[in-house]
Amino acid sequence: MSMIIKFAEYLTPVLKESKFKETGVLTPEEFVIAGEQLVHQCPTWKWAKGDESKSRDYLPKDKQFLVTRNVPCFKRCKDIEYMENNEKIIEEKDSDGGWVDTHHFANLNEQVMEMTLTSKDTNNSNDKPNVVEDDEEAEDMDQYLASGQLEERDEATVDLNEIKANTASKSDEQLESDIVPTRTYDLNITYDKYYQTPRLWLCGYNENQKPLTIDQMYEDISQDHAKKTVTMETHPHIPGGPMASVHPCRHAEVMKKIIQTVEEGGRDLPVHSYLIVFLKFVQAVIPTIEYDYTQNFNM
Repeated sequence: MSMIIKFAEYLTPVLKESKFKETGVLTPEEFVIAGEQLVHQCPTWKWAKGDESKSRDYLPKDKQFLVTRNVPCFKRCKDIEYMENNEKIIEEKDSDGGWVDTHHFANLNEQVMEMTLTSKDTNNSNDKPNVVEDDEEAEDMDQYLASGQLEERDEATVDLNEIKANTASKSDEQLESDIVPTRTYDLNITYDKYYQTPRLWLCGYNENQKPLTIDQMYEDISQDHAKKTVTMETHPHIPGGPMASVHPCRHAEVMKKIIQTVEEGGRDLPVHSYLIVFLKFVQAVIPTIEYDYTQNFNM
C-alpha cells in the first residue's frame, strides 16, 4: 500500500451509515456480518486477528480479516484456452475496458456436456437391456467353459500385472515427470477503510511449500489483470514481504452493477451475501485458484 493511500486511509472517516444499496460499499459492521456468513457457508474460511500492533479499532480484535489456506492451483493461466462463448461482461462502461469474466460459463458448459453424456449412456442402456427373458433357454455353462471364451482377454479389464510391469520399467525421473506439481495459495480478505470494500490478498507456494516468487504468482493471474488490477503490496495485518492484492478501486462499482441487475430481476441481494458474490466475480482475476465458495449465485 503506497504512502499516499495509507495517508488517505488515515484521514478517511470510518463509514457509519450503510450505503450498500446505493453505492456497493460496506461499513466495517457490514463487513463483519458478511464475513460471518462466509465462514458459516464456507467452513474453509476462518477469522484471523493478525499482528496486534496493526489491529484496526473499528473491527473486532479477533475478526480483523478472513483467511483460507492451502487452496489448490493446478494450472497456470496460460494453460487455459480462451473461449468467447465462456465470456460474460460484468461491467462494460469504464475507461479500463470493463470487467470481463472470461470463464463465467465454462463450468456450466462442462455440466451440460456431462449431463448430455449421462443421458446418452442411459438411453443406450435402455435400448438394449441385458435381461434374460423367462421363456429363453439358459446357456449351458459346460459348453461355455469348453468354448474357451471365459479365458479370452477382456480389453476393458485392467491388467494389474501389466500396470506393475510398466511402473517397474520407468525410472524415478520418469515417475516424477508423471506427477503434476500443485501450487497452493493462502487467501486473505481484509476491509479497506479508504475504498470501503473488501480486498483480496494472495500468497502462493510451490509443491514443496516454498513461497512463490512475484513472477511465479503472476503466472496464476489473468493476464488482463496482472500488474493492473493485481499488484504486489504490503499486507495491512501481516508483517513481511509483499503479497499479491486485487486492487479494490473498482469493487464498489462492480457490486453496485450486480445489485442493480438482481433488483431488475425482481429479487433482493442481502448485505450478508456480499463476500460470497465478491468471491464469485473476483474469480475472473484468478480463474485457476480453486477456492471454496459453496453457494451458487446467478444474476
